Amino acid sequence: MAKVLLLNGSPHDHGCTAAALEEMISEFRRLGIETELLHLGKKEICGCIACGSCAKTGKCAFDDAVNGIAEKFEAADGLVIGSPVYFGSPNGNLLSLLDRLFYSTHFSKQMKVGAAVVSCRRGGNTASFDVLNKYFTISAMPVASSTYWNQVHGFTAEDVKKDREGLQTMRNLARNMAFLIRAIADAKEKYGLPQLDSGAFTSFPDGK
Repeated sequence: MAKVLLLNGSPHDHGCTAAALEEMISEFRRLGIETELLHLGKKEICGCIACGSCAKTGKCAFDDAVNGIAEKFEAADGLVIGSPVYFGSPNGNLLSLLDRLFYSTHFSKQMKVGAAVVSCRRGGNTASFDVLNKYFTISAMPVASSTYWNQVHGFTAEDVKKDREGLQTMRNLARNMAFLIRAIADAKEKYGLPQLDSGAFTSFPDGK
């Protein structure tokens, strides 16, 4: 059975972001997709210190939530990252986790389907949405889209439940994501994954 891992970057386990993710989870379950939701907003997660340890070990030197999530991410077919908007950007703890999660892990993320979900009272959603999508596009992960930007509006979870268009967007996002996961699985069995070039690393060390 296909599985989607969902990360809630909000400190509120039952807040606005969670309401959006729960709408997706309900649709995933209806479609026969297994899900796991992790609440990360209250966890102590430091940023990357560029120690280089992960280059040798394939995991982060800090023993916190990151390495445990890495195992779940590796086993999943899709990843949904949900965050509230803080000053036009995603939650800082979440960004620290994502920096370390994507940088420290050596397993291939190619063709795992990614989706970002953001929530705010009023503004800053599209800027935060853009930040989160970059983790997918640098990792050869197809990005699932919906029928609007993947966002909900509200000050409380009850407000979000009144955002009919936002919840509709979440359901459509889950449907598109489920379709992509299954289509990729079929294509992988028939044709294999695309072969990716590697080894080129442009840094212009000669200053030219």
